[in-house]
Amino acid sequence: MSEAEKKGAGSARMGQMPVHRLFLTMSLPLIISMLVQAMYNVVDSIFVSQISEDALSAVSLVFPMQNLMIAVATGTGVGYNALISRRLGQKRGKEADDTANTAFFLLLCSYVVFLIIGILFSDRFMAVQNTSAVIAEYGAVYMRIVMCVSIGLFGQVTIERLLQSTGRTVLPMLTQITGAVINIIFDAVLIFGLGPFPEMGVAGAAAATVFGQCVACVMGLIFNKKYNTEIHLNLKEVFRPKKEIIAEIYKIGIPSIIMVSLTSVMTFGMNRILIGFTSTAVAVFGAYTKLQSIVFMPLFGMNNALVPIVSYNFGASKKDRIFQAYKVGCMYGCGFMWIGLLLFQLLPRQLLGFFQASEYMMEVGVPAMRIMSLIFVFAGISVISGSFFQAMGKSINSLIVSLVRQMIVLLPCAYLLSRMGELQLVWMSLPISELAGFAITVVLIVKLFRRLK
Repeated sequence: MSEAEKKGAGSARMGQMPVHRLFLTMSLPLIISMLVQAMYNVVDSIFVSQISEDALSAVSLVFPMQNLMIAVATGTGVGYNALISRRLGQKRGKEADDTANTAFFLLLCSYVVFLIIGILFSDRFMAVQNTSAVIAEYGAVYMRIVMCVSIGLFGQVTIERLLQSTGRTVLPMLTQITGAVINIIFDAVLIFGLGPFPEMGVAGAAAATVFGQCVACVMGLIFNKKYNTEIHLNLKEVFRPKKEIIAEIYKIGIPSIIMVSLTSVMTFGMNRILIGFTSTAVAVFGAYTKLQSIVFMPLFGMNNALVPIVSYNFGASKKDRIFQAYKVGCMYGCGFMWIGLLLFQLLPRQLLGFFQASEYMMEVGVPAMRIMSLIFVFAGISVISGSFFQAMGKSINSLIVSLVRQMIVLLPCAYLLSRMGELQLVWMSLPISELAGFAITVVLIVKLFRRLK
């Protein structure tokens, strides 16, 4: 095998290996790494809850801004991930390199924006939440640290997507696991002041998070340099971004950015509605958000595998493999969702117990967990379909579904139900909106399949 053939072997398998085997080969490492990511997010909140319920509420209130950073990082990643895989499928290696270098320029720009927001607006963001002074202080400290040192987050996501775009999913798994383990260890050390380290409380939780992200970023750089032979990064080219490539990246990525950002708007809106009842409801919603990530993160791992597979075969005009990949993704996605549904329906008290839940938090949270987890019935197909739309260059379809689920239906429904004065009715807005999103997804996916055939 020639040197050129060796370099192309990683991406070429996406057009040759049996689809079922390819999907499992690429998605299993990502599922494992995403599960670890979810576990460390849960553990992070568990440690914070040991400070106080106010601390847990504060971190839950900051989540919309953290999610906004993730939206920009991962949404942009969807753009260059799909574009690089498509160019490799078309045997246009130079354009794949140019896209990778442009991706690094965009990550630096994104970091600068959120650095400024963290410095100038952390206190103001908490001030508009209409919460207690203690919760506001906790939240401002946490938000300032995670945003001002978000270079690790943006770098980690960018480098992992470059590896995934060429079919290398084991290496991103290693970086994510390492970052998560470091986060968990330093959560305990910095929050409670173990050994020579001072007790930092909520600030320690934030410091542990950004430290883990930075270590994962450095590991990813090393792996990309050593093993990602299909993509060649050049520091000079990073600062010579090509406008046409930026336009193509965001043509695919902006709908994804908006789609994930809607979660921030939704969470912010839900927190404002829930805090009108009690701050404990905010803590319950925050706990649910962390716990549901254990179910959804494997699904996102499948998405990250599905996008390069579909994009590569779309670029290579292999329609049969595109259809097969979608069907396999839906099958495994729905399986994970139903397992999650059983856990939340049968063990809500045990799940809330991880967060040092008081008896009142149990009273509020147990029925809430059972009601909100009904979204799992529909979410498997909706989420997998969203990534399929993005890989096919139809990101607007994903955006439409997310708008229906999280804005057009969810928040108005939650507000109207809250006016009836019953907290449990507010939780019903989540499964109602998910059902609406599922219906739209079915219509759009059928139209796309007919057009492809």
